[in-house]
Amino acid sequence: MRYADEPHHDGSPLYVSTQTPSPGSRVTVWMRAPRAAGVTEVHVRAVHDGEPRYVAASPVSRQVSGYGETDVWWQAEIVAVNPVTRYRFLLRTSRGTSWLTAAGTVTHDVPDASDFRLVTHQAPPAWMSDAIVYQIFPDRFARSGPMRELPGWALPRDWDRDPVIPSGPGTAEQFYGGDLDGIVQHLDHVQALGADTVYLTPIFPARSNHRYDAASFDRVDPLLGGDEALHRLSGALHERGMRLLGDITSNHCGDSHEWFTAAVSDVHAPEREMFYFDPDTGDYESWWGVKTLPKFNWGSDLVRERVPAVLNRWLGPLDGWRVDVANMTGRRGADDYNHEVAALLRRALPEQAAFIAEHNHDASLDLDGDGWHGTMNYGGFTRPVWSWLRGPDLDLEHFLGVPGGVPSKDGLDTLATFRAFGSHMSWRSLTHSWQLLDSHDSPRVRTVTGSRERHLVALGLQATLPGTPMVFAGSEFGLTGVNGEHSRTPMPWKRPGDQDLTTLAAYRELFGLRRAEPALRHGGLRWLHADADCLVFARESAEETLLVCARRAPGAPLPIGARAEGVYNASDGDVLPGDGPSLRIFRLAR
Repeated sequence: MRYADEPHHDGSPLYVSTQTPSPGSRVTVWMRAPRAAGVTEVHVRAVHDGEPRYVAASPVSRQVSGYGETDVWWQAEIVAVNPVTRYRFLLRTSRGTSWLTAAGTVTHDVPDASDFRLVTHQAPPAWMSDAIVYQIFPDRFARSGPMRELPGWALPRDWDRDPVIPSGPGTAEQFYGGDLDGIVQHLDHVQALGADTVYLTPIFPARSNHRYDAASFDRVDPLLGGDEALHRLSGALHERGMRLLGDITSNHCGDSHEWFTAAVSDVHAPEREMFYFDPDTGDYESWWGVKTLPKFNWGSDLVRERVPAVLNRWLGPLDGWRVDVANMTGRRGADDYNHEVAALLRRALPEQAAFIAEHNHDASLDLDGDGWHGTMNYGGFTRPVWSWLRGPDLDLEHFLGVPGGVPSKDGLDTLATFRAFGSHMSWRSLTHSWQLLDSHDSPRVRTVTGSRERHLVALGLQATLPGTPMVFAGSEFGLTGVNGEHSRTPMPWKRPGDQDLTTLAAYRELFGLRRAEPALRHGGLRWLHADADCLVFARESAEETLLVCARRAPGAPLPIGARAEGVYNASDGDVLPGDGPSLRIFRLAR
């Protein structure tokens, strides 16, 4: 299906005059309409204090590189009246009227959920717009020396000889001994990928290898090297101009945490109010019924005092936080403090600290406020990419929790999912959300795709679509895994047979290209073509247009419609070749 002849607007600087509007400010918005669309009149509908208002747009002349030199640009000025001001375009043609929203053009009336948005809440830190995030599960990344003496619960494993236990007894206890100083020893590798931000899963002491059952928030686990090792790692990253993010459990702690042990041992303890205890049985609420993870009661003043203090205390060595199960934080039955909690925690942080929420389905109702900067975009990115590029022989029990394994979807369904999720959040939330192909909680992308070729197509989408790329350590070597536990494979530093160097080179090249091309970080997104096996889109700024063609299988060549220069895996020309799986990037001639 061809989309190049559709009118277009998005929230990027090419279409919106400011990315950081202040309350009450006037903002210029532009819409481009190919002449083939036949647009003769345009109004912008903006909602002020709950009531729609209309302002006429006027055709203007704009010099923009790439496609559409004959496009008509329409300009209007709207006011950012509310913290989130929704707007859309009303278009008139000889065929009637239509609406242009973030979900695309429709000829029927639609609810406001997919409207474009101006957000006047404090903007995310500027550095986040350029970030590429590298996720490290500390126990499996690198060990700086001999295995430390382990506590009785831990099951020692040999780094290169003992395979990871994927499920059943021993999964949370298997221990390979990675530590923070081991990460320091491999920062050249991380930086060579183009990553500038390291995200660590929890580093506080616990009774598991994953450490989501924190026993304390006051110190770094001695098994990782303690507080001193965190400062060494942070210092080494900051010297390179890189940043470090932590992982906090705002929904729960571990059952050995001093707050919980005080609460469970004395019904009159102040900490008792921090958790949900049944007054009759003394039982307590926990995450998904896992009794080692007692759930915080965010109706408690003591929780609201202590948890924000934890986040703020570790800033300095840390540059921000990823919040574990942020979607469940503050929610239990009739209690729903989630938005209050997100805002409370964000206020505890300085303006330059990142604040990303874990959410594995629809996060849109929790974004665009004064809380989370963005989400881990499993629903709007990981799932559609997996469904489009899954291998033919893939056999998984569920699809990130959805029963029945990974379904097979064509390119039209994939694009529909991208658009559906992207249209229910602001451009700001979308671009500051993490676009991930896998994580420590999911199967590896190489297992899902079943081949290097499709893996690299997925990587190409991650490197070129709007949003913040997040790479799980090891995927750049093509490591595999059938679930989150199985994917936590020790890095193959001394296992050359487990290093796919072709895949590694592609990660370096594609993320290097993202670093070099402003349009891939800050440009708009315009979809041009979709069919079962091919997706084509443009990343556009006023200065340049990059054209991306992703194919999962061979198909008919497609005309570009302009002379193009090959940028990645492509030759100069005016046709998109039909071979696949493939990922090609072109720069359109000015």
